[in-house]
Amino acid sequence: MTDTYLDSPPLTAEQRAVVEQPWDARVLVTAGAGAGKTHTLVRRLDALCGHEDTDEALEAAEILVLTFSRAAARELRERIARHGERARRVRAQTFDAWAYGVLVQAYPDQDWGAASFDERIKSAVEAIEKGALESGDAVPPSHVVIDEVQDLLGDRRELVEALLDRYQDSCGFTVVGDAAQSVYGFQIEDLTERKDETGRFFEWLRCSYPDDLVELRLTENFRAGTPEARIALRHGPWLQQVSDTDEAATLYDELRDLLLDPANGMGDLTDQFALDGLRNLSDTCAILTRDNRQALVVSGLLHEHGIAHRLRPPLEERPVPYWVAELLRRTEATGLTEGRFRSLLTEIPLPYEPNPSALWTVLRRAAQGTGRNVLDLERLRRSIADGRFPDEAADPESTRIVVSTVHRAKGLEFDRVIVLTPPTIAELHKQHKDELDLPAEARALYVAMTRVRQDLYHAQSPELPILKRAGGRRNGRRYVGGWRSYDRFGVVAEASDICRDNPPGHQTDAVATQAYLLEQVGPGQEVVLRKRHDLPMGEYQSPPYALVHNGREIGEASERFRAELFQVQKVNRTWDPWWPEEIHGIRVDTLETVTGSTAAGANAGLGNRGVWIVPRITGIGRYLRANNDEEQRP
Repeated sequence: MTDTYLDSPPLTAEQRAVVEQPWDARVLVTAGAGAGKTHTLVRRLDALCGHEDTDEALEAAEILVLTFSRAAARELRERIARHGERARRVRAQTFDAWAYGVLVQAYPDQDWGAASFDERIKSAVEAIEKGALESGDAVPPSHVVIDEVQDLLGDRRELVEALLDRYQDSCGFTVVGDAAQSVYGFQIEDLTERKDETGRFFEWLRCSYPDDLVELRLTENFRAGTPEARIALRHGPWLQQVSDTDEAATLYDELRDLLLDPANGMGDLTDQFALDGLRNLSDTCAILTRDNRQALVVSGLLHEHGIAHRLRPPLEERPVPYWVAELLRRTEATGLTEGRFRSLLTEIPLPYEPNPSALWTVLRRAAQGTGRNVLDLERLRRSIADGRFPDEAADPESTRIVVSTVHRAKGLEFDRVIVLTPPTIAELHKQHKDELDLPAEARALYVAMTRVRQDLYHAQSPELPILKRAGGRRNGRRYVGGWRSYDRFGVVAEASDICRDNPPGHQTDAVATQAYLLEQVGPGQEVVLRKRHDLPMGEYQSPPYALVHNGREIGEASERFRAELFQVQKVNRTWDPWWPEEIHGIRVDTLETVTGSTAAGANAGLGNRGVWIVPRITGIGRYLRANNDEEQRP
């Protein structure tokens, strides 16, 4: 067979075996790190779409492609656009985005935008089992493609199992994973349940399709271009099977020793040499941390030294780009033609060069008007309000340096990777005591070391604050504490901390505030939460706080923030909470489009769309006294 994909690598024999399986085949592919998985999936999708004169060809709507993160979905879509010949209309979606679509189809009268990620997934399982994909205009899948299936745990595993079980007589699948890269077990708190869940989906496939499951492997590595980038790869086959604690400890120690080769050391990230290297970097780079606390501290350190970067958010966070609010507010029309859409887009300041054709196609699919080639703006607004704005239209990653936990970097690759020095096994035991999962620790270190194309380094972890959870609850607000139970030095900012119910500046000048956000506020810039007065907003809330940028208010703290700050400061039942005057160390993560009531927008002078821009914040906030840098304590 002659390869006609002139600008993409030819298929290996292993890859071709995957690509050429028939559409109704049940295929499980074990793909090691950097094994050309995405390239293979693009060609597999092309093969599934076949040729127009082939009876075996599937329509794009008959193929369901699911992945975990927006970044992974975006990469797959971009690769399809560049290298796919016949699969260009196939959509890759995150689990959450697809589950939402299922729920809207099954229960259109319910408000799924207010449901949590887990609630959507659980409800989608029930909807599938009741035949939601066979009602209305829905098209049941003829072939399902799923990436990173080693991390299908709990609700998401049940979602996929329900889907494949429902259509086991009419649906083929291609699922790709690598047990050596299973790193999301921590989502299951109980260690016994976690151990049972690890590898459970692989077992389910083998039990459910004992006679016709085709198991294939991709073993060749195409990512690592240097010897140091390849040092961890030989451990992959062992990590795919490890469950014994002693064996995992041996693998962890071996990987750690390989990483900590003195030749690859960067010392401290505050060293001038290390900082200059990051500042002058021309390639992509990831600084990978073991947990979110380290990521927040490293991000703060880089900001202090003026090094542009992006802190990768949790996979479930899906902010809508700020330009969407501007697009909606800059016209009073009910619909847009493509020409008018392009014209409006050029008026909005963006930090990157957008692809108007691609954005138009995506938005039209989400909000197609009744007229020919018209974008329905009310449908577009509803997609935002309902939490189903298409992932394909999310802002691309534009910074060269990314700070990320290992877990959030899963499936990604970078020219240079800097891994913070991993703890020894003795240190892990001290930190986690009876909750230590050594197989998971070994797999996470392996994932970190195999994200790299060229240069692998290690750097010392900066000094870390003591972070605790309010009330000792697993989902309580994280705060900066101390060795004494009543110490309170700061709080960790979260995406939901800024009010979305009313536009920023609605009590003064919302129109001017929107213009200020658009023209003066950007990612990475420092902001302060400043107490407006001492009167709490409710019995179980703090006083109100304004978000201040260079002396100007650009938002206000949400009700959730006030309630959780109360929980943090209320040390015990007899303790009278005190309120910080200012909270420093917080940064703008991004600007996002949000929706509220049309009345709130109209009353603020922002028109009748009910959309506006709000800053999303991040960082470890420190309590400081107003107008000086003194730490504030009770």
